[in-house]
Amino acid sequence: MKPHRPTRRPRIGATAILAAVVAVVAVAAVAAGCAGGAQSTTSGGAIVAVGAENEYANVISQIGGSYVKVTAIESNPNTDPHTFEASPSVAQAVSAASLIVENGVGYDSYMEKIESASPSSSRKVINVQKLLGLPESTLDPHLWYKPTTMPVVVRALVADLSALQPAHAAYFQANANAFDASLGPWLKALRQFSSRYPGTTVATTEPVGDYMLEAAAIKNLTPFSMQADIMNGTDPAPQDVTLQEALFSGHKVKVFVHNQQVTSSLTESFAKAAKRDGIPVVGVYETMPTPGYDYQSWMLAEVKALEEAVGQGVSTEKL
Repeated sequence: MKPHRPTRRPRIGATAILAAVVAVVAVAAVAAGCAGGAQSTTSGGAIVAVGAENEYANVISQIGGSYVKVTAIESNPNTDPHTFEASPSVAQAVSAASLIVENGVGYDSYMEKIESASPSSSRKVINVQKLLGLPESTLDPHLWYKPTTMPVVVRALVADLSALQPAHAAYFQANANAFDASLGPWLKALRQFSSRYPGTTVATTEPVGDYMLEAAAIKNLTPFSMQADIMNGTDPAPQDVTLQEALFSGHKVKVFVHNQQVTSSLTESFAKAAKRDGIPVVGVYETMPTPGYDYQSWMLAEVKALEEAVGQGVSTEKL
């Protein structure tokens, strides 16, 4: 049986809106005479950078430190990122950046459209999908939950930041070393979870945290076909819905992992069913909850929530 390949909901609410935004940026770039290349620094000497999602922006900030000025495009953990619409201000921020980190895998395709409308020979663009060598057919686009992703992104950041400001290369590398070390508690928590709670099973709504679940040796019993349908905003097959409900009523799972940013009457009904049947609920996110978290503490908090759910039956619906 072939895997269900997600088509993914468009990240832009309306193609016409993006087309208009791109047109505005293109006209502005020509009028300003800057179509040939972005400026590498602000007037204060900081590198202008953009992270398409705030978790990437946060990592840029950690590595670049005082030598970067970072803007996060998607940063609200209380909204559905799938309904994000690029605005003229977003397009201007992207076109002005000399360093960009975007996810790829069709997750933030508006970024490439804006970049194409304001080309720059000096702009550094890190597309995480391409950086990891992943095909367009990659089923799960939530790459930041994979423990091996950010160290690779950080190495690329050091190279690009150092190319933009060679005098500070040692500073960027030192920050990268500190970042890699700071992932230790998260990686340790994943190992400890798999050791303490072998054979843990969960149900989910979407494949938002699937990479992290896999790293903790947790088995997701929700059919991927249904995860993909919910991710893409389509109605799941009735048999998948029935199977999901049976996971709760039959106590076949220890936890229900619920995407807090993309909810519907169906996903809320699953949450209610899980609670009714005594299954703790753990919320996951597509953008980093703020304030109070950086990338590392966010990832660690998600594992701790899973551990409390399995070990103590405690729900953490929101971080």
